Amino acid sequence: MAAKWIETVTGSWEQKKQYRQCKARIDALPEPYGAVAKALQRYLMYYGGVTDGGTLLLMLGDFADLWDRAAADGTPVRTIVGEDPVEFAEAFAQAYTGTRWLDKERARLTQAIDDAQREEER
Repeated sequence: MAAKWIETVTGSWEQKKQYRQCKARIDALPEPYGAVAKALQRYLMYYGGVTDGGTLLLMLGDFADLWDRAAADGTPVRTIVGEDPVEFAEAFAQAYTGTRWLDKERARLTQAIDDAQREEER
């Protein structure tokens, strides 16, 4: 019973395990792939802002796959990220739909304005 309640509050244990596995794959990459993947992953966590655990895990799994393959093939880092790493990261994140923190904040802002307008009209 307690475990179910804890998972409701903190998220699925299985998802946490999968997240740690993705992180471990990134951490195990040889250089320079590891450094680039870690920097991009940090950016994705801030920019992507995905709140759905399943979508986040799918994105991180695909991200780890990309860098595993690049390292195995010896693909140059710039060949993967191109000239603009920010553009690469943002395009990568946009490929994964799901609820994002920004979506919640947009809805909250719109609701606050709507509520204020209703109060004003009274």
